[in-house]
Amino acid sequence: MSKRLTLVLGGARAGKSTYAQQLAASAERVLFVATAEAGDRDMEARIAAHQASRPAAWDTLEEPLDLVGSLAPVADRYDTVLLDCLTLWVSNLLLQGSEAEPVDIPEEVGRLLAAYEEGSASWVVVSNEVGLGVVPPTELGRRYADELGRANQIVAAAADDAYFMAAGLPLNLKALSRE
Repeated sequence: MSKRLTLVLGGARAGKSTYAQQLAASAERVLFVATAEAGDRDMEARIAAHQASRPAAWDTLEEPLDLVGSLAPVADRYDTVLLDCLTLWVSNLLLQGSEAEPVDIPEEVGRLLAAYEEGSASWVVVSNEVGLGVVPPTELGRRYADELGRANQIVAAAADDAYFMAAGLPLNLKALSRE
């Protein structure tokens, strides 16, 4: 089976991670890449729930910022890389930069996609769709929504498959775009 890039997109609690895990479950060797950091008790609980839901046979790489540097040396050891999630990675990058020297998010996403292209593993990338709600009231919130929206578009354009999750159900966006 040839490698594939799959984007699983949706709102909070839409079933993205569960569906992404189902997609990755058919692979023999899976690397789960976690970008979250436990900044508070709620996030600690969310991370623990995600950890408990993963098969014990999967390896985990926790990397909030340098995905390309961390994945490049190890990704080819796996059949599938499950990246959960692009949402928090973009947030982490955005907060790492400064007003004087902002991180170029589209450039970083391009580097990530180049790492996928150079490797042999299939990738499943999870991300939130934040563009369906209210426009954020703060400048940082609006910038984040803009940056994540652009990142999602870049990954979706490169993806072989893109699913939008709603109420735990996947909608194949690529199939719809071909009709």
